[in-house]
Amino acid sequence: VMKKIIIICLFFGLNSCSQDKDISLSPVAITLNFTHSWGEDDISSSDFNELKFTNENEQTLNIERLRYVISEITLIHESGVTTILDDYNLVDLTNDIGLSFTTSESILPGDYVSVSFRFGFSNNLNIDGAYPNLNTALFNVPGLLGGGYHFMQLDGMCIDNNNQETAYNYHVINAFDGSNPNDTVDTSFSVNIGGLTIGSNTNINMKMDVSEWFKNPNMWDLNEFDTNLMGNYDVQLLMNQNGSSVFDLVSITQ
Repeated sequence: VMKKIIIICLFFGLNSCSQDKDISLSPVAITLNFTHSWGEDDISSSDFNELKFTNENEQTLNIERLRYVISEITLIHESGVTTILDDYNLVDLTNDIGLSFTTSESILPGDYVSVSFRFGFSNNLNIDGAYPNLNTALFNVPGLLGGGYHFMQLDGMCIDNNNQETAYNYHVINAFDGSNPNDTVDTSFSVNIGGLTIGSNTNINMKMDVSEWFKNPNMWDLNEFDTNLMGNYDVQLLMNQNGSSVFDLVSITQ
């Protein structure tokens, strides 16, 4: 009798563990939320079109449009398995679109030693016509400038040296040399979020500090670099360098 009781307990114990394992390994989606700031001050679309920001070069400016692409969410599991999600998202602060993005592909929950996303598109994904919604949004780059897509459009007005309002277009694309098209440089970059545990309702909350585009490590003079920057190979490399400090992890919620 005792042997039968032990066998029954073992059966139900193993069955229970098996069911728990199946539940815990059900694939889940993750959500990335994007907020924005100018230094310590949070900003939203309600702050647009006002000459209320001062960059590190002590120039007054506003923001009239801000939108950018993220892609290639990459996760490295503690087991060493790497997963790259076939997802991308246009964050459009101007129209409050894409500020919260839930992946269409699911992953297994668990502990991940590294999670990252890409600002822009890597060369193998930056292909003309590949993203119809970005074409509709006029986010594509003309063939004469290398084709593919913008990584960011940051537009507004600033006060120039003559105390006049003048436009600026801080547009990030691949660094393209028209005299040597083979010298195109991929200026997209990976943003490392770090290690985290992914559960059934994981939210990764990121913040872009827009002021960083104008100061770190390259001080930005809007009198010199204001418009027609897409075709300026050297300036695109400077933008890429300044992008290294614009994103910060705010929190992870479950």
